[in-house]
Amino acid sequence: MSAALSALRGLAAPGLLLALPAACLIWAWPVELHGWRAVAIVSAWAGTALLVGSTLLMVRAARLAALFGGLDAQYRWHHLGGTVAYALLLAHPLALAAAAWQESPRLAWEVLSPWAQHWTVWLGWAALGLLMVGLAATFSLHLPYRRWRALHYLAGAGVVAGLIHAWTLLAQPGPLALLLPLAALALCWRLIGSDLGLAARPYRVRSVAARAAGMIEAVLEPCGPRMAVSPGQFVFAAFGDGPGFRGCGEFHPFTVSSIGDDGALAVGIKALGPCSRHVQGLTPGVAVRLEGPFGRFLADRADGPQFWLAGGVGITPFIAALRAGPLQQPTTLLYFYRSAQDAAYLEELRSIAAADACLTLVAEAAAGPPPTLDVRLSEVPGLGARQAQLCGPAALVEAARGALLSHGMPAAAIHFERFDFR
Repeated sequence: MSAALSALRGLAAPGLLLALPAACLIWAWPVELHGWRAVAIVSAWAGTALLVGSTLLMVRAARLAALFGGLDAQYRWHHLGGTVAYALLLAHPLALAAAAWQESPRLAWEVLSPWAQHWTVWLGWAALGLLMVGLAATFSLHLPYRRWRALHYLAGAGVVAGLIHAWTLLAQPGPLALLLPLAALALCWRLIGSDLGLAARPYRVRSVAARAAGMIEAVLEPCGPRMAVSPGQFVFAAFGDGPGFRGCGEFHPFTVSSIGDDGALAVGIKALGPCSRHVQGLTPGVAVRLEGPFGRFLADRADGPQFWLAGGVGITPFIAALRAGPLQQPTTLLYFYRSAQDAAYLEELRSIAAADACLTLVAEAAAGPPPTLDVRLSEVPGLGARQAQLCGPAALVEAARGALLSHGMPAAAIHFERFDFR
């Protein structure tokens, strides 16, 4: 993909978040109002449109994610849009109260107090409360997944409540005639298509092999149309029931570790949470539902020399690329792992490096952020002229990015994707 097209895709999500409020404000700009009343109208329309844009960015679909520059970028804009939308919507009743205060404090209190208001105003306050709970769950990084998902559904209910609140109060719905069905479609797709798996493809577990301590590799064969996957991409998988195994049925992201000619896929699964720990007992014959593929990691590899850095389970996309065939450009792979028991695919990597003259493998045990990172980087010939691909824990990726910049590598040559979304 050209750099220009990549840049355009990077602008798609913020463009959506700007276009919807702009269109609404063109229609609803309060020409005859001033002061706090005008602020209340502007914040309401801008917040509502931004909230619908954020809801659209919540949809998990492969083609949509590709349009928005990847699922990680799409979700980052989803979170930012939702946060700003909540702040604008919260400013709406406060601005109305500020306008009423100019007449009397009692009138300002009546604006803020829902007790004497119509049910439509109650609905607006309920929407703000539900959105607040959903946002709080988003920022609670250590919240268990199932609890996070349940609380996040409340934000979806807040979107619906807020739109109904606005619809019932307006004599002319105007842009709401478009915003309401857009939000309803996005919420239904996320709930039914993604979370309940209606849009997922059926697969079945062909084989399971242990690759490291607390990590398995499962080969999945299609039960219908094949999924077109490239090395570096990931899928959302929900494991069901099978011989001697009862799945948790939740969709979680797993990186593809190999792609078979017959359409079979292998995924590396590290025991990082309750569901992925349970999946370590996976058996052949278990039904699987897959969504994807997602991601553009390794997709834009240039023709020049490469530098790959992997930490822990972050080796998975690189083993997929190496299994796909011999390298076409000189590549140095720096692989850090906690201990010998945690070194997934290490023997296979050594065999590939021995057979492929383009691959230089440097594998090293490091319990924390590797103290030898700068030393290892200084040993890579022509590092500043290479393209860097980084995959691993966030702390390692950030440390490596800073070290690469200090070694003279341009920021545009450093590539990574974040996989810490749910």
